[in-house]
This record gives sequence, structure tokens and C-alpha cells, in this order.
Amino acid sequence: MTPEEVVGRLSSGMTLGIGGWGSRRKPMALVRALLRSPVTDLTVISYGGPDVGLLAAAGRIRRLVTAFVTLDSIPLEPHYRAARQRGAFALTEIDEAMFMWGLHAAANRLPFLPVRAGLGSDVMRVNPELRTVTSPYEDGEEFVAAPALRMDAALVHLNRADRLGNGQYLGPDPYFDDLFCEAADAAYVSCERLVETAELTENAGALQTLLVQRHSVTGVVEAPGGAHFTSCAPDQPRDEAFQRAYAAAAADPVAWEAFAARFLPPDGDEKGYRQAVRTWHEEQAAPARPEEQATPARHGKRTDPARHEKQADPARHEERS
Repeated sequence: MTPEEVVGRLSSGMTLGIGGWGSRRKPMALVRALLRSPVTDLTVISYGGPDVGLLAAAGRIRRLVTAFVTLDSIPLEPHYRAARQRGAFALTEIDEAMFMWGLHAAANRLPFLPVRAGLGSDVMRVNPELRTVTSPYEDGEEFVAAPALRMDAALVHLNRADRLGNGQYLGPDPYFDDLFCEAADAAYVSCERLVETAELTENAGALQTLLVQRHSVTGVVEAPGGAHFTSCAPDQPRDEAFQRAYAAAAADPVAWEAFAARFLPPDGDEKGYRQAVRTWHEEQAAPARPEEQATPARHGKRTDPARHEKQADPARHEERS
């Protein structure tokens, strides 16, 4: 399928799951296609990153179910922060383990699963709809009943996939993408490279890298660079320079309007996005004009923007799980 064909299967009011983790292996090509569509009023379930931020900035979210929304090297996603501060959507914020068990419950067609996470914390106070259950056995222990996170559709991104829907991750962490697919009525996998089934198994290494199985997948999209600007190790690191530019633009409405017009035009496509990003990087790498090389700053100091941009960023060199 194409990203546009996937989005054509979605409709307003759906509950949509988005795989990945923070700013790591997010199905951003599918999210960008979603932004170009009229689909809105979504309940989004995600270990959130820029997927949530972009949908929040576009006003597409009615309710968010999450454990966090982060850019990893930037602790709090700026569009998410702004949306929450203005009360733009409802929020169900739960513990990471409760979120995981909610996925497990949905994948196993159970209404809930018992979990200790959340007991004795404000998770129960800010989510008064949560319930506890008592073990029917001799121990009689009390647990939180983590509700199933059932979805109408799920979007995930993997390193490799075949046309049948089998998907493989090659990085350090699976990020629960298999559970997102199994917990949804329909699941769409974008991948860095579409390969023959034999190639998934010949050099697969550990068997568990064959994360997503075809029985839980509705469609497959070949999308090289489809996780950008998030990481998709080992195929690509997080684009830290571009992520910083994204976060800086999010802080100012005028800057964001210019950023969105350049990289996220409503009549654009993924090819145009990749070209816009390449051009932006070329501009950043170009030597500064003479009048920009030494700009007066406070206290008489002089700054060199080109040199500042090239400073090392530890997150560029290390993908943490």
C-alpha cells in the first residue's frame, strides 16, 4: 500500500494506536499522510513522541491515552505541552506498565489484566474511572484492573517487512509494536525496506527480531526514511539537528507556520518531505556568509551560528533502549 491508501482506510472518530517509543521508530510517514487528510476527532493511544505532537498541533486529537510524550533528548514534546496547557484534548495518563498490560489485555481479547503498578500513586486519583480487583485465591491481594487498550487501527514502523505482513526490527528494542498490531482491528506496517520472506529469515539473527506476524497485519508500506526525524536503528539515527529545529519552531506560532508550510504542506507527499529535509541540511552545512560569521552578542561576546550547529550531540551517537 501507499501511505495515502492507508489513511484512506481511516476515518474521523477512530481509536488509533501508534507504535514506537518517544522519538524512536515512529511511523512518521503515515502520520504525515494522516495530517494531509481530513481525518480528525481521534482517540490516540501511544507511548508518545512527535506523532502526538504533530497531531496535537493540527487539532486532530479528542482524547490521548499515554504514559508520556517526549522527544527523548528533549524531555517534553513542545506541541503536547502547549495543547495540554490550553486544554485542547482529554488525557488519560497512566503508568508505563499499566499501558503495557492494557495492550496485552486487548491483544488477548480480555477486558482487563491485573497489575500492581499504580497502587499508592496519583495515577488512581487522576483517573477515577480506574478500578481495582481482589485476587480470588488465598492471598486476597488487591490489584489495579488495567483496562484493555483496544484500537480500531494501529500504525507501526519496522526495519524490514515482506508483502505478506511479516515485520522485522533490527535495533535494540521491539517497543511493543507487535502488541499494537494484535490489539487493533486493522494494523498497518511501514518499513525501511520491503524484502522477500526468505531474506527475513536467512540473516535474521535472533528469532525474536521477527516481531510482527502476518496474521495481525492489514497492509504494508515501503517507506525508506519513514521514521524521520525519529530514530530507526540501525538504519538511521535520530535527526537531532532537525528535531531541535522542530522544537524551536513549535515555541513560536509564526515560526511554526513557516516550518509547517515548508515541511508539511497539505498538498505535499513523502517524496517532497524528504527533499525539503535534504535541502534544509544542505543549508545548515553551507559556510556562513561573512556578515553572519561574527554576530555581536550580549556582554560583547561574538557567536558563530555555523560552529554552534556543529557541536557534538551525544544522542546523535547513541541509541538508548
